[in-house]
Amino acid sequence: MLMSMRQVSKLYGEGESEIAALREIDLDIDTGEFVALMGPSGSGKSTCLNILGCLDVPTRGEYLFLDVPTSHFDNDQRARLRRGFLGFVFQGFNLLPRTSAVENVELPLMYRGVRRRLRRERAMAALAQVGLAGREHHSPAQLSGGQQQRVAIARALVTDPAVLLADEPTGNVDTARSREIMEVLASLNRDHGITIVMVTHEADMALYAARVVRFLDGRIVGDARQTPLGAAA
Repeated sequence: MLMSMRQVSKLYGEGESEIAALREIDLDIDTGEFVALMGPSGSGKSTCLNILGCLDVPTRGEYLFLDVPTSHFDNDQRARLRRGFLGFVFQGFNLLPRTSAVENVELPLMYRGVRRRLRRERAMAALAQVGLAGREHHSPAQLSGGQQQRVAIARALVTDPAVLLADEPTGNVDTARSREIMEVLASLNRDHGITIVMVTHEADMALYAARVVRFLDGRIVGDARQTPLGAAA
């Protein structure tokens, strides 16, 4: 199993002010899945994504990645797991404004010490993968919101992660651009086998996923498979 949660709880605060963001969650996600995490604000879906991405740790229970327990990992070990296996896409594009698309995508490789020529080749390939060939030297200001998010997706893909974790990836764009982004994610999953876990509150965006896990008050209240939109493409 790629990712497993076993009786995971996440608590914030103490005593009377204690809040349970997650309550004894059991969740398995296998290689190649496209899973949408849904639920109202405060339901626990983003906390779940943060633990899956080793951005946070459970208060109780165990999170296993590739069957390896992570609860005793220190900050450096969690950082190495993120760098080696995970790519992140957030609601905010987080692009450097005065830097071209290809230079934005190169950044994770620069931090790894990858040689300039190789990182440029890989960044160009990642941009082509998300349909932005020919826009490599545009700045964020010269790109639409949907194109900026595709640059952010390319940046997450350039390190060849096992899992792409997306937190409300369509939250800052209009409906047409949202569909554009979701078609890119669906293609990455369908055609390239990339595992995707996505938090969304939009039911029409969740239609692109093959599995929908629903949260309420820190618990999983639904876990259903479906035929994803565009599956026949």
